[in-house]
Amino acid sequence: MPKSHGTRRSPDTGRRRTRVPPPREAPDAHGGGSGPNGPYDRRDPYGADATPDFRPPKKRWLRRALTSNVTIMIVAIVAIGAAVTLVDIDRFVKDDTKPPKMAAAGLSANDMLAKLTSAAEIDPVAADAIAAAKKRAYEEHQRELERLKEKAKREAKARAKLKAQQERERLAKTNPSAKQNKAYGKKMNALKGWDRCWPSLLTLWIHESGWNERAENPSSGAYGIPQSLPGNKMASAGADWRTSSPTQIAWGLGYIKARYDDPCGAWSFWQSHNWY
Repeated sequence: MPKSHGTRRSPDTGRRRTRVPPPREAPDAHGGGSGPNGPYDRRDPYGADATPDFRPPKKRWLRRALTSNVTIMIVAIVAIGAAVTLVDIDRFVKDDTKPPKMAAAGLSANDMLAKLTSAAEIDPVAADAIAAAKKRAYEEHQRELERLKEKAKREAKARAKLKAQQERERLAKTNPSAKQNKAYGKKMNALKGWDRCWPSLLTLWIHESGWNERAENPSSGAYGIPQSLPGNKMASAGADWRTSSPTQIAWGLGYIKARYDDPCGAWSFWQSHNWY
């Protein structure tokens, strides 16, 4: 039967005896003491043969954890990530309301001179080609402007012609008839004291215009019942000379008086010359 380690039987009682560690002496002023194996050591308070039951202080564990390579690496990674995050945040919260700095704001005279001297030189032939292209572009632009001006003039002339045509058509619907114009002429001729010359005036203006206040000679431009040449001469009798029969008749009677004394003399001259 193998011997038991750590226990012995008492020879007189036959009972097992438990090994009791030697008593500890009180630590001296330096925290040490003595034991069976020498001075008292905190790491082995019960001697070499005692069952170890000692845990390191918490501060020592904390120091080991803080100085661990893994801990240092983790702290470094966290610090780098925080720095990158701060840079990105600064970029996103950057104040865009401030005007950007001009690129040349801080250039000195030497820097500007350096830029001038470092700029590529333009070949004279290339410069002439550029100038010729500019000239062609300018001349083409001027031709385009002239073309647009001519087009605008043609369109304006066409609009004016159309407007005049529409005005003639409108007035044609409201124009007095030749019979009405003759009635105006007969009364105004009588007011002049020329009753006996009414037949002469009636025939004269039948030949000239048919008593149409808008009659116009296409070759000479004579206009109106008395065929005034030019037509705007009748403006002295009224601003409505283009459309007013009484205004035209008044001007025509004044012309006849100044040149032929009365309608009888005007008709006699017309018969000899086909104009008066």
